[in-house]
Amino acid sequence: MSIYTNTARFDTGREMTEIEMRKLAPSIFATSAHESRSERFMPIPTIEVLRGLKDEGFVPVGVKQSASRTPGKADFTKHLIRMRRVGDGKVYNVGDTVCEILLKNANDGTSAYELLAGLFRIRCLNSLVTQTGTIDAIKVRHSGNVRDKVIEGTYKVLNEAERTLVAPQDWSTHILNRDEQLALAEAAHVLRFGDADGNVATPIQPQKMLGIRRTDDKSNDLWTTWNVVQENTIKGGLRGQGRDDLGRPRRVKSRAVNGIDQDIKLNKALWVLGEKMAQMKA
Repeated sequence: MSIYTNTARFDTGREMTEIEMRKLAPSIFATSAHESRSERFMPIPTIEVLRGLKDEGFVPVGVKQSASRTPGKADFTKHLIRMRRVGDGKVYNVGDTVCEILLKNANDGTSAYELLAGLFRIRCLNSLVTQTGTIDAIKVRHSGNVRDKVIEGTYKVLNEAERTLVAPQDWSTHILNRDEQLALAEAAHVLRFGDADGNVATPIQPQKMLGIRRTDDKSNDLWTTWNVVQENTIKGGLRGQGRDDLGRPRRVKSRAVNGIDQDIKLNKALWVLGEKMAQMKA
């Protein structure tokens, strides 16, 4: 996900200040609901959750919020925050994978409070949202006893999150042949470019999903291949050549996935693909 600021670098890792967050994502600081919500809508002030997570050692290192064309709604709209432990004394190297917590929320009715586990691969500075059998996204609706549900859900994810770190070691032991790599690429190709029925119209070919962006990614193990596919899916920049309505040659280039919901949805689906491939190889 491309929601990192300079504070998220691993060589200068530090938490974002509230001044920095307010500039980039003011909706984090909403303590009330947008005027369009009914009295049954219970606002969940994200900043209060962040301050509580800080007591558990997690601090924000990257933030992003959705744009809104409705006047006055920008201070309540959907936002996504990445958190990690920066004062735990650990020294990270290129190639390491680090566990993070992702928090999504909105106080305008566009999103429930949601907490997910995330992984960050230092080698290429790409990231992924994980969804495994033991770690599911915790969602809390803006109604009822919100406070207790938020606290309970937060601790559940915090207690389970670091189990995701098993995947890099496990997936790295599975070597993929060319057909298996192409199968992973083709599935990701449909996820990224397919319509609701799975039909793909883009001239960008599935094998483009396997294009490496750095020499360290030449390995054919599942973990490396998966990260290559994930980065190409999310970051865009893939090229193809088709024809326009008049039959003239037309070059196209895929765009980066910037929407919060689309980003998370694609990452979750890609993670499931990786898990299924790991199960088959095992």
